[in-house]
Amino acid sequence: MSPAPSLCVVGIGADGWDGLPAASQQALLRADVLIGGPRQLALLPGDCAGERVPWPSPLRPAVPGLLAAHTGRRICVLASGDPMFYGIGRTLTETLGAEAAGRLRVLPHPSSVSHACARLGWPVEDTEVVTLVGRPAENLLAPLHDGRRLLVLSAGADTPGEVAALLGAHGFGPTRMRVLEQLGGDRERLTDGTAADWAHPPADPLNVIALDCAREPGALRLSAAPGLPDSAYEHDGQLTKRHVRAATLAALAPAPGELLWDIGGGSGSIAIEWLRTHRACRAVTVERDPVRAERIGRNARTLGVPALRVVHGPAPAALDGLPTPDAVFIGGGLTAPGLLAACWEALPTGGRLVANTVTLESEALLADWYRRHGGDLVRLAVAHAVPVGGFTGWRQAMPVTQWAAVKPAAPAPQPESPSLPQEYQER
Repeated sequence: MSPAPSLCVVGIGADGWDGLPAASQQALLRADVLIGGPRQLALLPGDCAGERVPWPSPLRPAVPGLLAAHTGRRICVLASGDPMFYGIGRTLTETLGAEAAGRLRVLPHPSSVSHACARLGWPVEDTEVVTLVGRPAENLLAPLHDGRRLLVLSAGADTPGEVAALLGAHGFGPTRMRVLEQLGGDRERLTDGTAADWAHPPADPLNVIALDCAREPGALRLSAAPGLPDSAYEHDGQLTKRHVRAATLAALAPAPGELLWDIGGGSGSIAIEWLRTHRACRAVTVERDPVRAERIGRNARTLGVPALRVVHGPAPAALDGLPTPDAVFIGGGLTAPGLLAACWEALPTGGRLVANTVTLESEALLADWYRRHGGDLVRLAVAHAVPVGGFTGWRQAMPVTQWAAVKPAAPAPQPESPSLPQEYQER
């Protein structure tokens, strides 16, 4: 029989000790050390005789040292609800690494999401969850769509008021808001209203916000697909226009968890729409102009992806030290010495590189790389209907030349052929 794990994580709800199943209670009673937040530790009865250790702040950097200090003792860590749902369970597994699977035992409790969906009659699988615990409130903006249901994990008592103000400022004032406090406990309470009219006092710190999203008539509609309206961005003209942007994102082909380098960010539109395709996508945009770099940050927050990393500096020098990308987009500075080569070198096998240009000089450079590395070289031309006197005609935008390529595996080295004796060599 394998030895019992030395580390156990127990989920506990607002119903406290009485709401725990027998296995969770027994684990807590046998523990030598009980680690948790003060609120969670206060829910335990005196029968739990283990040493009580509150989490220090900041938490994550303290985890290795705290666990090491109690090596050889039975440790129980308390978590709110399900420890593996935005909880301490993830922190522990990431900290302990691969050996965590053998050392860690997790005893979950129903999460606040399960409780909330049960109260509201919402199917869990159809309900999107956004956490604002330790994260910017702007993370809520990307998943806002008319008619969608969202559950927001609050950072504290003031979060409902902040959410209401954010929704009102971005065209979602009619959204119905319900704040569910102390779910599963004796002090459970629900507060109802709309974002536009929210005037309730701060909630209990332990709360979840349910949103029935409703957009104001005439408010800008933002699709989940690439190709947002140009008016969604603050810009000075340095913006990959809507139709070219959609084609560029299609060529970049984002997938969950992948990292994009966006070189010559301009207004940040390519990186922003890369991030909007999936919450696990990551992006770094490099922009040499400080005013534009600040503008990229504002656009990212407005469009719900505040995690976009903005690097201020010229490429390729500013690329040093960046994590390995899965895809690279070059929207500016193509003729900078060594830029294309540095980006191609940084990509792993299977990585994608997409470059756009409107100048003859950069076009010649892309044609040369196309000749050497293959891929797709295309010209994107867009024309818009405009008034011509009392009639309508076409106004042609500047055509964009785009090169897109996938980096192949390096060819395997070929063994040298043995040389033939002189008498057998062909004369």
